[in-house]
Amino acid sequence: CEDCGKSLIGECKLHGPLIRAKDRVIPSRARLTLPHYLTLRVLELRAGNQQILGVFAKKVIQKRTQFGPYVGQLSTKLTCYDESRLVLQVLKDGGKYFLDTPNEDCGNWMMFVRLARNQEEQTLVAYQHCGEVYFTTVKPIEPHTELKVWYAADYAKFMEASAVFIKEESDVSPLPLVAKEPVNPWICSSCGSTFATFALLESHQCIHKDRA
Repeated sequence: CEDCGKSLIGECKLHGPLIRAKDRVIPSRARLTLPHYLTLRVLELRAGNQQILGVFAKKVIQKRTQFGPYVGQLSTKLTCYDESRLVLQVLKDGGKYFLDTPNEDCGNWMMFVRLARNQEEQTLVAYQHCGEVYFTTVKPIEPHTELKVWYAADYAKFMEASAVFIKEESDVSPLPLVAKEPVNPWICSSCGSTFATFALLESHQCIHKDRA
């Protein structure tokens, strides 16, 4: 204690405790990488002050906008699992690895993007390219709309998942890779054919354009 000149174990009984000055809170790596036209919103607050976050658009985001690559630690075992997020894996050097994000300093903002429960709310498609995972918009995203993602058709096969993920609100299954069959397929307005993903419908419509 500088007031009484004594070296004490704990607080000075005469002059009381020291005034503690706290360091400034620094945002995590993941939050700092968020593009300026996106924002994080707290959707739910669970026990222990655990925040459930979502990524929302602040302005119109055009279709075919690519985000990425997804940043995570390559791991043979997933250490951090969240049923509201996609499980992602990549093929590198002949091995299949998880993109693990045990905390916000190990990833980028893409770790906050929640999975789409159906085609109506899906705005992004996830796919692997050159050993990295990217998200690309499948339609224009309006302001205040949440970005939600599901696997592209080929990547779904790689992940051993359905090309379309349908999840009811009451479904509490802990395994996002176990998906239901699509009940609302994409329908071609020209010939009435149905497709499991928007990407397949889009490539099919290109055939109509070529014929025209």
